[in-house]
Amino acid sequence: MAAAMKRRRGTDPGPEPEPEAERGYLRAWAAQSRAVVGRWTMARCGGETRRVCRQLRDELRELLRSIRGLPAALPALPLELTVLYNSLLFTVGASDSVIKGEAEGIRQGLLRVLEACGACGQDLGTEELWEKVLQEVTVEELQAPLHRLGALQAAWWLAASQLGSVAGLFQLLSTAEDPGRAHCSEGQNKLLSLIKAWRVPPEGASLPLAQSAKDLKEILRTAAAFLQGLQELEAGNFPTAISLLQEAAGGFCFKNILAQIHTCLGCCSQRMGKPQTALQHLKQALQVDFQCLPALSHVAAVYHDLGEIDTELQALTLLYEALGKSPPAAASSSPYFLMRTELLVHTPVLTSLLRPCHPSEVKYLLAQRCLQDGRVADAVEHYLDFLSLLQEGLQQQVPLDGSSALPRIPEVFLEAASALEQAGRHQDAITVCEEVISRTTDLIPRVLRVEERQEQLESSLPGAELAGGLLSQKKESLCCLAWRAAGYLHQGWAWAKLGESKEAVTQFSRCLSDLLRVQLHGSGIRHTENLQPEVEVLQKIRLLSLLGRGTQFLELGRNKEALLDFQHSLQISPGDPAAASYLVQALWELNRKQEAAAQWQKFSQSCPAEDGQQQGQGRPLPLYLVSCQQQAVFPHSETLARSIQDYLRAAAQDTPR
Repeated sequence: MAAAMKRRRGTDPGPEPEPEAERGYLRAWAAQSRAVVGRWTMARCGGETRRVCRQLRDELRELLRSIRGLPAALPALPLELTVLYNSLLFTVGASDSVIKGEAEGIRQGLLRVLEACGACGQDLGTEELWEKVLQEVTVEELQAPLHRLGALQAAWWLAASQLGSVAGLFQLLSTAEDPGRAHCSEGQNKLLSLIKAWRVPPEGASLPLAQSAKDLKEILRTAAAFLQGLQELEAGNFPTAISLLQEAAGGFCFKNILAQIHTCLGCCSQRMGKPQTALQHLKQALQVDFQCLPALSHVAAVYHDLGEIDTELQALTLLYEALGKSPPAAASSSPYFLMRTELLVHTPVLTSLLRPCHPSEVKYLLAQRCLQDGRVADAVEHYLDFLSLLQEGLQQQVPLDGSSALPRIPEVFLEAASALEQAGRHQDAITVCEEVISRTTDLIPRVLRVEERQEQLESSLPGAELAGGLLSQKKESLCCLAWRAAGYLHQGWAWAKLGESKEAVTQFSRCLSDLLRVQLHGSGIRHTENLQPEVEVLQKIRLLSLLGRGTQFLELGRNKEALLDFQHSLQISPGDPAAASYLVQALWELNRKQEAAAQWQKFSQSCPAEDGQQQGQGRPLPLYLVSCQQQAVFPHSETLARSIQDYLRAAAQDTPR
């Protein structure tokens, strides 16, 4: 290729001497390039590095335009490629990001190299262009600047997760140096082996660099290990992910990225079922960088999985306090490096693992965990704190996507009402529920028709997109109906606890009346597995409301109406222990003792086995319904059983032998 270049430049007999003016331009441009890098060397330890980077980037871009104003020529190419290298680094420093379109300057540089050598490559893709340049351009003076530019190209490809392109490029770079060096031993990671095998070109004193190629190589190796580790983590290949992430942890990165890597190692270990190892990594992340709060969030999650509620609550409390403090002013992880590991690693799984928590989410988790563990007083305090945060405009502060720990806001209100009820604050619970009822009233249609397995049916019909929209709207209506009905349900139990049985019956009746809006259609609607989750919740609310109203009818002496409610309860949930027991009691109160005894014998034989099945059937009960289910448990089992057994013994004695 050098010969081809000589032939092109030497068509006249004897080489034409380089014009003195051109040599003067090169000296001036080189001096300007050195001055720019020198100013960066002085400024990088101070503040406002991004502003300085913008100034230096603009100066080098102007210098590059001047150089490219002349035809491409070998003597100017080392300077041109070095200016391009530094310009791209300052571009990264100016925005603190690797912007995809900025790498187009590398392509222009490669085309200029081919132009100087009498070749062209306008119709080639970027990978093909690199292959042509590295295989055909053998001019010694161009090898170092081309290799440095190749490392920058690899950085852009890494940032775009084009790992195959990066591996191919380093294969070319290593082969260009020594065809025998680009070899990967069995069991080694190919990309990392290729990056390690690449020989960093020496840096010339006459053309200094804004960031050395040696440092850039280590950053590329660390980023490649980190990125591949995350990909393996996402794919579920946990041992490979651990190995790659550990490689990244031993690489070239600063404390904030090292803390992120240890956080990812902790999450990977947790998914492997190694909670103690996970805790070690997560605690190491916090030791490296105490501001890595996602690590503390994952610590709480690990303790939750271990069932260590006290330690989990301590971690959540620390997290909430840390989030409440004013964060330190954001600063670059290092002013010395323009290209850094964190700029090259962007994946959805990393974003998910490091998603920052909002204080309100942590406050909700504290409330929820306390309620689940029966720490009612603490739960009430946390829920009320959360509701006060809601008054401050929580909707603008918390992501409303699936990544948030928060359920829908009406559910939080209902959970708060449940906590208040359990704390004996029944009037407060009634008030909170009234808020839910009033806000959902206008969101529910008068009739909701629900088909068995409606989701599958509608998605198979023509116009599935429209059907999906209608289904989503119907699901939202079902959710609103469930929240409103649950509000009445909680109010019914609260009034019952206050001894106001008539008011309790009114609220339970309103709940049941609301639920009549739903019309179930399909052959298997009574089978749990055929119900949509929202409909299953509505069925549970119906059951609990019938049981609640039936108990209050018993309190009022309206035993026939109580009997009807308990019979309907058993139609909704055959074999339900509470419904069966209350049915027996209603019959007993109506002096239908023979029927009561027969029912008691029937259920006493089947309930123990069915009770175990009931506990494992269906989806988990929403937290806001747990207290209602506990209140519906029949409280007089032993007393009723003794009465019936006495009755049966007496009846047996009276029977003539």
